Amino acid sequence: MTAPEWKKRCDEEWALGGMAMPDSVDWKSAYEAKPFGRNLLKNPSPHGLSKDIPPPEPEMPDAPMHSPPCFEPEGDFSGWSTNTEVLPCDTSGIPAGVVVCALPQNSWFTLEQTVDLKAEGLWEKLLDDFQPEIMIQDWYEESQLHESIYQLQVKLLGADKSSVIAEHSVKPSEDLSTYSHTWKEVSHVFSGYGPGVRYIHFLHRLKNQFMMSFYSTSFTGSSVMIKPVKTSS
Repeated sequence: MTAPEWKKRCDEEWALGGMAMPDSVDWKSAYEAKPFGRNLLKNPSPHGLSKDIPPPEPEMPDAPMHSPPCFEPEGDFSGWSTNTEVLPCDTSGIPAGVVVCALPQNSWFTLEQTVDLKAEGLWEKLLDDFQPEIMIQDWYEESQLHESIYQLQVKLLGADKSSVIAEHSVKPSEDLSTYSHTWKEVSHVFSGYGPGVRYIHFLHRLKNQFMMSFYSTSFTGSSVMIKPVKTSS
């Protein structure tokens, strides 16, 4: 197919309705990238779990672990940059003079990745003038390890990868009064965010705990998706 034919194919299949389509764009590459309606994050479920199946119940150890504490969960985290922050033990509720054999020690496990929108098949004119909706979704396990077990921060960045054009953050508080163990959804839609967006930075943190054994908060189905374009001709 010729360049004009690839351009016409993109226009017809994506229902661009006469939207500006610069000849400088490689329309064959854009078409093959399929930028609309697919998850742009790599490895969205590194624990191998599905939101459609309840998270596995934590296993109690047969005997306490005497080896050094482990603070990183199991999983294939390729595609993510990860970091572990071990938090100090909370001794605020312990009366003076009381000897405690063991205390739970919490840690934050941070995972992040950056999506290059132009590399994923989008073009500057579309991002700046039309500003398609950007849909964010994530699912985290209701582990009940603490009142705060999950945090999400998504930033829409400019071409320099540092200028923040729009941002959305979530820091939910968990209800520990009754036992519940399921997946909890977090979602957001960016729209009308302004021109200049070229990258999306996705970061979430999950709280884990070591208390004789390791207990984690899992996640699954992380998603960054560009809503399919629908314009009137």
